[in-house]
Amino acid sequence: MPRSELPRVAILGAGPVGLEAALYAASLGMPVVVYERDRVGAHVQQWGHVRLFSPFGMNHTPLGRNALRAENPQHALPGDKDCLTGREHLSVYLEPLARSSLLRDKLRLGEEVLHIGRRGFLKGDAPGDPRRAQQPFLLVVRDSSGRERVDEADVVLDCTGTYGRHRWMGEGGVPAPGEKACAAHIAYGLEDVLGERRGVYAGRNVLVVGSGYSAATTVCNLATLAEQEPATWVNWVARGSGSQPIRRIMNDPLPERARLAMQANRLATRPEGNVEFHNQTVVEAVEPLHGGLRVMARSGGRRVNWDVERIVANVGYTPDGDLYRELQVHECYATLGPMALAAALLKQGASDCLAIGPQGANALRTPEPNFYVLGAKSYGRNAQFLLRNGFEQVREVFTLIAGKPDLNLYKADASVKRR
Repeated sequence: MPRSELPRVAILGAGPVGLEAALYAASLGMPVVVYERDRVGAHVQQWGHVRLFSPFGMNHTPLGRNALRAENPQHALPGDKDCLTGREHLSVYLEPLARSSLLRDKLRLGEEVLHIGRRGFLKGDAPGDPRRAQQPFLLVVRDSSGRERVDEADVVLDCTGTYGRHRWMGEGGVPAPGEKACAAHIAYGLEDVLGERRGVYAGRNVLVVGSGYSAATTVCNLATLAEQEPATWVNWVARGSGSQPIRRIMNDPLPERARLAMQANRLATRPEGNVEFHNQTVVEAVEPLHGGLRVMARSGGRRVNWDVERIVANVGYTPDGDLYRELQVHECYATLGPMALAAALLKQGASDCLAIGPQGANALRTPEPNFYVLGAKSYGRNAQFLLRNGFEQVREVFTLIAGKPDLNLYKADASVKRR
């Protein structure tokens, strides 16, 4: 690519970080395309009934706000301290941003990138050789009609997230015997048990697996459902030894997170109610039983069985590296995130996501020139990602793409170009 030309930027995923990256590129006048196999904010839509811990002030940027107000000066945004549900965030911010003149012609909705390679190079060719950077990326794209084609790009930003790729609930992280065969009765996401999925869970015996905030959200919602539908019963299982499954953060600055932790721990420890909590428990096998499931587990050193009608396995998510298997990307053996960033996060050693600061532009580099993983996927299996960290990654990565270390469109005096 001649140095006088601006790089062609391909962004994978039209979620919060993908849209922000596209907005940043467009504001710099760079040619940019966003590939999204579904709809804008598809993952956010899936858990859209859930209220975010982080307030709106942490989940948008000056660049996005200015772009919306340039489009419509009357566009009303929530207050910086407001905690929105996912769907509220979509409707007031992400979807209007996607419809803005800066972005609407850049989106390729219903188009999925299947594989990424380098023209003239295989994965094992010329490791560390700068000649790789002189050739464009090749993106195999499938459109909504099922036809495939190859597009080119000079820079690729993978912002596809992890929510669509769940982990397994068996011991050691592998699928429990029978788990895959019983998939029709197992949910791995954040089910809307008080809304559109109410009929699936009301009056049912449910097993919830997991010890994080997602599992806590599911259990609290099921407990609310049980107050209205007393036949609803919940067995909540977790690997840890603590009698309270959710670690409390002293003087938590996020009130929604503190409220959820307190409510979940109360449900886990109270003697009455429709929730039973079992610590030191692992699922060993699942088998179909009269339209439901029999779950074989080991709890506190003894074997137990539960007969349930549904399982919600909130056991976390994992990045999909198949997209870039033909590129030279060094992954962390523990988190599966890009190695440089994973090492920086490990070195920082923060136990609370709010304590994680910017890791610097160099932490975003991979051995493959001009290929970057941003957003939740960049953290791999590390669940401490916040949107504000993703926005900072966007700022950092464009200092590398533009070759300008001081570039910062989030400064108050930065202007948005209308193109």
